[in-house]
Amino acid sequence: MALGISFKPFCAGGWSPLDTDHYQWLQVDLGLRKQVVAIATQGRYSSSDWTTKYRLLYSDTQKNWRPYLQDGNIMTFEGNVNSEGVVRYELQHPILARYIRLIPLEWSKEGRIGVRLELYGCSYWADVISFDGSSIISYRFRSKKLKIVKDVISLKFRTTAGDGVLLHGEGQQGDYISLELRRARLQLSINLGSNQYGSIQGHTSVTSGSLLDDDHWHSVVIERYRRNVNFTLDHHTQQFRTNGEFDHLDLDYEISFGGLPISAKPNSGGRENFVGCMEGITYNGDNITNLVRRKKVDTSSFRNLTFSCAESNSFPVFFNSTSFLRLPGQSDSDTLSVSFSFRTWNPNGMLMFTVLADGWVEVSLTEGKVTVYMNVTQKKNTRIDISSGSGLNDGQWHSVHLNALENYAMLTVDGDEASTVRTAIPIQIQTGGAYYFGGYFLHTNTRSPQRSFQGCMQMIHIDDHLADLRAVEQGLIGTFENVSLDMCAIVDRCVPNHCEHGGHCSQTWDTFSCNCSGTGYTGATCHTSMYQQSCEEYKNQGKSSGNYWIDPDGSGSVAPFRVSCDMEEEKVWTTLKNNLSPQTSVSRADQEGKAVLQITYNLLSVTGSAEHCEQYVAYACRMSRLLHTPDGVPLTWWLGRANEKHSYWGGSGPGIQKCSCGIEHNCTDPKYYCNCDADLRTWREDAGLLVYKDHLPVRQVVVGDTARPGSEAKLTVGPLRCQGDRNYWNAASFTSPASYLHFLSFRGETSIDISFYFKTSSTHGVFLENIGTNNFLHIELKGATVVSFSFDVGGELVELSVRSPVPLNNDQWHRVEAEKNIKEAVLQLNGQYRDVRTTPQGHTKMEFYGQLFVGASSGQRGFLGCMRALKINGVTFDLEEKAKLTPGVNPGCQGHCNSYGIHCRNGGKCIEQYNGYTCDCSLTAYDGPFCTDDVGGYFETGTLVRYDFLPEAGPIAMQEVKSLSGVEVPSEANLTREELVFSFSTSSTPSILVYISSRTQDYLAVVLRHNGTLQIRYCLGGLTEPYTIDVDHRNMANGQPHSVNITRNLREIRLQLDHYPVSTYTLPEASDTQFNLVKSIFLGKVFETGQIDPILIERYNTPGFVGCLSRVQFNNVAPLKAALRSSLTAPISTHGILVPSNCGASPLTISPMASASDPWHLEAAGVVFPFNDDKTTGDGVDRNSAIIGGIISMVILTVLCIMVFLIRHMFRHKGSYHTNEAKGAESADCADAAIIVSDPAFTETIDESKKEWFI
Repeated sequence: MALGISFKPFCAGGWSPLDTDHYQWLQVDLGLRKQVVAIATQGRYSSSDWTTKYRLLYSDTQKNWRPYLQDGNIMTFEGNVNSEGVVRYELQHPILARYIRLIPLEWSKEGRIGVRLELYGCSYWADVISFDGSSIISYRFRSKKLKIVKDVISLKFRTTAGDGVLLHGEGQQGDYISLELRRARLQLSINLGSNQYGSIQGHTSVTSGSLLDDDHWHSVVIERYRRNVNFTLDHHTQQFRTNGEFDHLDLDYEISFGGLPISAKPNSGGRENFVGCMEGITYNGDNITNLVRRKKVDTSSFRNLTFSCAESNSFPVFFNSTSFLRLPGQSDSDTLSVSFSFRTWNPNGMLMFTVLADGWVEVSLTEGKVTVYMNVTQKKNTRIDISSGSGLNDGQWHSVHLNALENYAMLTVDGDEASTVRTAIPIQIQTGGAYYFGGYFLHTNTRSPQRSFQGCMQMIHIDDHLADLRAVEQGLIGTFENVSLDMCAIVDRCVPNHCEHGGHCSQTWDTFSCNCSGTGYTGATCHTSMYQQSCEEYKNQGKSSGNYWIDPDGSGSVAPFRVSCDMEEEKVWTTLKNNLSPQTSVSRADQEGKAVLQITYNLLSVTGSAEHCEQYVAYACRMSRLLHTPDGVPLTWWLGRANEKHSYWGGSGPGIQKCSCGIEHNCTDPKYYCNCDADLRTWREDAGLLVYKDHLPVRQVVVGDTARPGSEAKLTVGPLRCQGDRNYWNAASFTSPASYLHFLSFRGETSIDISFYFKTSSTHGVFLENIGTNNFLHIELKGATVVSFSFDVGGELVELSVRSPVPLNNDQWHRVEAEKNIKEAVLQLNGQYRDVRTTPQGHTKMEFYGQLFVGASSGQRGFLGCMRALKINGVTFDLEEKAKLTPGVNPGCQGHCNSYGIHCRNGGKCIEQYNGYTCDCSLTAYDGPFCTDDVGGYFETGTLVRYDFLPEAGPIAMQEVKSLSGVEVPSEANLTREELVFSFSTSSTPSILVYISSRTQDYLAVVLRHNGTLQIRYCLGGLTEPYTIDVDHRNMANGQPHSVNITRNLREIRLQLDHYPVSTYTLPEASDTQFNLVKSIFLGKVFETGQIDPILIERYNTPGFVGCLSRVQFNNVAPLKAALRSSLTAPISTHGILVPSNCGASPLTISPMASASDPWHLEAAGVVFPFNDDKTTGDGVDRNSAIIGGIISMVILTVLCIMVFLIRHMFRHKGSYHTNEAKGAESADCADAAIIVSDPAFTETIDESKKEWFI
């Protein structure tokens, strides 16, 4: 309803003050306290007078005015732009007051200030009770004791005291509830019960608000249901759960308001009673203030019970950065006495300044301390500095008293006489009679303009007399500029704390800042996580296996935690360890004979998004049964993720009370389904994998059979291992510019963050948009290089844009991250290009109630391409599931290789997958997820590997493909280009490293001569002798790894050894350029029929290569890898002992050196290369140590060779196999196994990847 105001919209006239300046205001008296919910303004009728911006103040008493705040900031209302239009505002929070004051800030440039005003609201009435510090309301219960599971308590209070108990209740069993002011903050303490042994502590304490001693009304509501509590102060609600395990609040006799009752326990004392006013006190439906008026409760402690609130005598003054207040004092006095109280957040500022007859005195706040500067210029300049206090910029009221008389000065802060600072004054002072507070902006010869004070002052005394600030307001004494009288508009910007995730908040008068150190988050409000969401994301950044911090929900409530990432396989494994050591002995059974083992993890939120999870459990037993009992109740069980009880064991599944041996029918005793259930005196074990991920991880194991004599058990619960990240690859493809996905909107809080990946070939398109009641949010691709982020808050449009130096429509993945918080808005592209804008003040919460559109909406041009991993405020949106139901949008996305194919190394081919990509290493000499793992073997004497190019498959095998260096091999069997790459290490000479034969007499051979130097022999026909390349002066048989790369293109041969520069050689003109009919590749030794170069056989083929060969590749053929990987089908044969090893894989990474210092140079006979830096000395190496080490190495090598030979001889008849069949339910040999294998969650678990190896 409309309240009775004289100047209404749509009526003639209006208010227009005589003077148009910043000191005008319009005050409305509502007669009684009313609840105002809206305001409407209009300019003065038929004129050029209107108000474009204004503020609202309100009060109950025409004193101590309070500005209207919105979202923690002094609200500036946008007014009118003409004289006839009506602008109405619905207040975010109602105003409860009798007096409303409108302060014009800006007005019509064509005219003057003009306003017609209407206030909307309703009547308000409540019983008010005044407390004087000794008054207590004791509300006695109808029964002596109350056992309550639900509480609702509400009240409003107003005070100038920073400390005092508002309510208190307690019980004989230790339960209590207490609400009190401490340093002008409100603290709720509650205890639902603690046990006598102290193992259960129920005390819970929560603090809210600040600056509550401002003599304004504050509303409190406490709602409790069992352990869940909502604590609301002035519309800000904190939700928490009480500590302990009890749900009831047990109170005895009474609950008191205004202080502690006489019956309170002695340890509850020492706390001050409340001084001020309360109204609207209710306790579980009972109106306490109404009962007091009706004399239904005990008020005997009140000296004078009044139902009104006394006015405060304080008259605060509010200073901004350009304010000062000038007050008169005595002139020509030899005594200076000034005192006042102040409160501020700024560490620096001028508090008071006065000019003496000869000099000046300044009282300032310097780094949180009160400092007095006295400069006396009589006869000679004398400067005196004294200071006191610390941390006085904490927003609390602090008093300052300065006395200067005769020959000394005293400074007292906060009335602490014991810490009063005294100093001597060498001469007599003489006052000037004028005192400036808050700033001094008059330019004189004695003092330059000083830094100003931002804050509030009150209780100003000059010459021991209280200054009459109301007379100042009326213009009777003193002067002021830009000062707000009778109000203190101090705002605590750190309450509520907008620094998220435990960030520390600090503030000045104008703003706040967050220190995010140690939180794992970053940004202006510590909102953005510093870490990736999963191991999968680290892998796709090119990271290798290791320990990483991950944050699956980003800005959500789950803190980052450390995991181990295994990226060696196609799928990434995430491992999360727990606190239980392997083979932990089970003991300490309780009274029921049960032993409880708690399993704790660092943090956990990986199972929900994982594709597969598993956890190994093992129960070793001796006379300790696991599951079986006569009545069927399991002796042992475990609790999983949802704290649900599970009675199946590793290798089994939900609903099947068996162990792995019971599924596979191989238990120790066929009558039981677990080995341990046989109850034998010998040690047995039941072990296996738990793979139903919705139940994982194991949080608790209860063992029930260890109390019998002779019973022993040992428990192992392995780490939780999860594979994949469905959220990271959750994607959708938009195939039409009119297609979109829509989701229920999210409600914006003080911070909003949005992140996603996209790839497109289009230059324009809307990524997403959300349209709210008053606000909207929009992210769009504009042009081929620009991403924009725009939002509208409170009618003000903010737009950010980031330009990429490369086109964004290149069909590669790009990441967009947008964040809006209370301080700033940030748009980031690909983790490096940013745009940052300040967020408009007064609008900290974005509330969206419409749908979230991903893609086109409102007829706009939508996004064309793929989007994945859309996350808003830590929550991943399921694009795939929504796309299944939406026309024009397909689930999943192809084309990951365009962005991530660079991670496939050494010629590996990127293969697209539905939810990612893999690297195909089949045409390389490498293995691993990125084709970076060396494949090599150790050759013993006589060992050789032969790879044959079959005649009928020759043209196909040698078809035109790109070699490792990009050289193309023609489809004919006659080669004009080839590339041979390998690494080796050996100490034996001579030997053949690689020999490539043909069906003609052409060949290529790489050999080590007797002196350890390398020789390359090319025989392509046309020459009487093979063309040889001798790498002299380098002993390659020194036991160190070496790499060789030989590339031929027609007559040009390029050779690179290790890290040394490439050397180029040219075949003679008489030589052919075709390598005709390549037939076989030999490694280690040649065993070939037909005509072979006799020099090779006679000089280098016996006894054969002994050492390591690694990463052998001839064009697109990897013969050594084919020999070591039984899963590869290839025309390969091996003779002798070949042991997998990468000992020849890592060439030394030292820079090229001069021949004088080259240890491989024959002339550098005395040079010793220090391979072990820790052992080197100035005169070389310790020769005795080297000799002893060599002897030990030879002995160990000899023993190993003998063992390998014996084992091979004993098991020569056996082969090797590796089976990885996916067994379906139709092949299960029992019903239990059929249940497990038919469940997708149990794929390949019972018989997963069985391996047998025979040597």
